Amino acid sequence: MLSRGRRSREGGREESGRKGNGKEENGREDGGPRGAYARLRSAYVWFRAFRRTRPFWGGVWMVAGGWTVLKFSLSSVQLIVSTGFGGVAGYLVGGGMILCGLIPIAAPRQRHTFGLIGCVLAVVSLVVSNLGGFLLGMVLGVLGGSMLVGWGPKRPRAAAGTGAVPEAVEA
Repeated sequence: MLSRGRRSREGGREESGRKGNGKEENGREDGGPRGAYARLRSAYVWFRAFRRTRPFWGGVWMVAGGWTVLKFSLSSVQLIVSTGFGGVAGYLVGGGMILCGLIPIAAPRQRHTFGLIGCVLAVVSLVVSNLGGFLLGMVLGVLGGSMLVGWGPKRPRAAAGTGAVPEAVEA
């Protein structure tokens, strides 16, 4: 007897030439608008959980300050070589501030050390790099460093009905 679909070799079930409900055989949605929305939503949920468990905003401000110091330190290579350490110091301080912003995002337990080092580098940039990126890079660096040092992991909420405040949980 002839049917509209083809029989598959593995299970003997019929397959038609079209997709039934917009899903592939393995259950994942295809590239339609709902599938894209679901992937975007799951990426947002992951990023939100990542951001809440790390000193994210302090790191972002520190990286922005380091980038500003580095940007205002850019000049030609011949000028940097001729000026010596004074020309290279802007690159070192700006790059150090960027690293001090990125490391606590990757390793939150190191936030105190790199927050303090980042604040010191931001203040040093005032002297060695065009007034710390015309004060903007220095202010962003000090703000980011203080946010890194001041960040703490979220405390779990107390159970309803109890007056006890639980201790902080270290990430």
